[in-house]
Amino acid sequence: MNRGAAPAALPLPPASGGLREGDPPGRRRWVTIEDPLPLESGARLPGVRLAYETSGRRAADGSNAVLVLHALTGDSHVAGPAGPGHPAAGWWDALVGPGRALDTDRWFVVAPNVLGGCQGSTGPASPGPDGMPWGSRFPYLTVRDQVAAEAALADALGIERWAAVIGGSMGGMRALEWAVSRPERTGSLFVLAAPAAASADQIAWGAVQIGAIRSDPGWRGGDYHGAPPGGGPHRGLGQARRIAHLTYRTEPELASRFGGAPQPGEEPEHGGRYQVESYLDHHAAKLVRRFDAGSYVALAEAMNGHDVGRGRGGVRRALRRARMPALVAGVDSDRLYPLYQQRELAELLPGADVLRVVNSPYGHDGFLIETGQVGALVRELLPPAPKPLPSTVLTKELP
Repeated sequence: MNRGAAPAALPLPPASGGLREGDPPGRRRWVTIEDPLPLESGARLPGVRLAYETSGRRAADGSNAVLVLHALTGDSHVAGPAGPGHPAAGWWDALVGPGRALDTDRWFVVAPNVLGGCQGSTGPASPGPDGMPWGSRFPYLTVRDQVAAEAALADALGIERWAAVIGGSMGGMRALEWAVSRPERTGSLFVLAAPAAASADQIAWGAVQIGAIRSDPGWRGGDYHGAPPGGGPHRGLGQARRIAHLTYRTEPELASRFGGAPQPGEEPEHGGRYQVESYLDHHAAKLVRRFDAGSYVALAEAMNGHDVGRGRGGVRRALRRARMPALVAGVDSDRLYPLYQQRELAELLPGADVLRVVNSPYGHDGFLIETGQVGALVRELLPPAPKPLPSTVLTKELP
């Protein structure tokens, strides 16, 4: 009888799966923020670099620029094929390009890697002032801090006002913060599958994932970046991914795909796995080879602290600042960010009307998967744009 062995062994994962100096840059470019970045906590973060990618041509006055913001484990590679520096095709590739919803014959699309991330932007794996990885010294970040860094990126690119700011999930939190904190720089707004403030349930899910990483002996208090392959907190990061993935999908989808079936060639009663376990293991193994555990913690903490009403008299009063045209959408099967949260946004944002609903069996991940429906909403939001004119060279851009 087959006693159900574990899956075939892979090479040990690196201490950090984030982008490292010397790795192929792919389509990334970089901007360095010259002055230390003031943080909401009162601290200042020196030496901030943001990686970003662009698609399309910038109009001379920057009026056709659109900011697209990624989710927790996304990055700047919103569009384009897989290749050196990019292990997968763009996460919204079906939406960005000539003739697509974000038509790059008309729009200049800018997609940054978030501050605190690990795909080229400053984060816990990045060198600190002493040249060593920030690690445990990396400061606590908020969504407002991340948007402040993105505003500095816009300044460096010579973009005074975005034609639109678009984001889903964590990217939707940042898009909303752009609209509330910088309404004069946000021409229009698209928030997808995100809330005005993190709920107790969402904070709890995030806290469990953070706890899984910090409980891994390989975490080493956050100072693991010099560890050999297999010596970092990859087990905790993988467990965090498994937990998160269950919140991203739905029970009916998992039931229809896997049911209670064992993985072929394995017997759960003799130590083997069920198919759904193999599915979660697959996603965990992929993440630990392309992401940094410290970045996961920093970004999850920022999401847990998301509240556009903090210090602004509450959500209702804060949202009154955002008077630009706005479109709010949610996924009908999303159990992580349920529709009532997007309905609240649609009701309170002065420039929004009725909530748009993306129909999907895939839960929260529907905002990434249902590109046909999402693309139709993007087309609804964006007005015609002038034909882009040639732009000058960006003086603050690094190779």
